[in-house]
Amino acid sequence: MIPEDVQKFLDNNKLEAVQFEEGSTPTAETAADKLGVTVGQIAKSILLKGKNGGFYLIVCAGDKRIDTKKAKLLTGTKTRMATADELFETLGFRPGEVCPFRESEVPYFIDNSLSVYETVYPAAGTDSSGVPVAYDRLIEITGAGLCDVTG
Repeated sequence: MIPEDVQKFLDNNKLEAVQFEEGSTPTAETAADKLGVTVGQIAKSILLKGKNGGFYLIVCAGDKRIDTKKAKLLTGTKTRMATADELFETLGFRPGEVCPFRESEVPYFIDNSLSVYETVYPAAGTDSSGVPVAYDRLIEITGAGLCDVTG
């Protein structure tokens, strides 16, 4: 079930999530398979924790990996992937559920790896959903900064 605040965000922005059976899209590969799109179109959301104690949400193409050197240039600190506990405590999501459709103090960044796709598919706060949205619209509605952190 899509969290209430995420659903409200989607409704306010006239977006509709595609939902599947619970637990069926926990990875970019499984989400792409369910949605019938390329893995790159899956907008995976990754929470990084900085050595400075700060957190940063990066949304990038599902077939890309974050380059740690580029992430350090963006954040100004060495980063690592947040643990599942840190993820839940910071954003209220479990792995596979993370999406950019929730108000947060955490800075959001959208990687330019998604810019090659007309439509991308972030999760809707569950591990069984995808939200078709144009790349430019995703930037607009999330207020995310642009970045280049994938290799």
